[in-house]
Amino acid sequence: MHILVVEDEPKMAALIKRVLVAERHVVDVAPDGVTAIGLAESGPHDVIVLDRMLPDIDGVTILRLLRAKGLATPVLMLTALGDVDDRVAGLDAGADDYLGKPFAFSELLARVRALGRRPAPTQESRLAAGDITLDELRHVAAVGERTVDLSAREFALLGFLIRHANQVVTRQQILDQVWGAEPDVYSNVVDLYISYLRRKLGEVGRADRLRTVRGVGYSLKTED
Repeated sequence: MHILVVEDEPKMAALIKRVLVAERHVVDVAPDGVTAIGLAESGPHDVIVLDRMLPDIDGVTILRLLRAKGLATPVLMLTALGDVDDRVAGLDAGADDYLGKPFAFSELLARVRALGRRPAPTQESRLAAGDITLDELRHVAAVGERTVDLSAREFALLGFLIRHANQVVTRQQILDQVWGAEPDVYSNVVDLYISYLRRKLGEVGRADRLRTVRGVGYSLKTED
């Protein structure tokens, strides 16, 4: 795989690169945010390993900028910050996985392999359930002509629900597909994000489309 490593600490960057190259990956290294954005935009990468704390632009801001430009490359975020709020901020910005420092290189390699196995985005980027639409490449959600401002996690959740429109999906199915193998994630986080999403759909008159099926899960209806 072709991997971009964004890490400002030279020794750590060199270690990560050496471990990845030993696994026969091609590795680009960016020591700061400006370089990282330039490399990410200029060449296709299979995975980006992104440090959160950088000297110029923090990793969360970089990730938001790249996602806003339509870059769908899987991102593994590295950080020494251990608070739940810090992890949530990174994941909501569009990170696909999260690894705290210090870490074992064997776990880094396993997480990179897992991200590399994810299917590449298809050319068909538009999803729809009735008049609710998502453009996955442009990261735009809309109801009719009105756009809906969603976080990266809310966007992923709505995309999963649209793909299973008019079906009932369980909390566990949502956790598996939207949160993946992230540690320390509990099923009640699904209820929390459903409430966020329902509130935002309610702002454009579509809250009733997202229905709770008691004892089972949730369903996104294509009609009221």
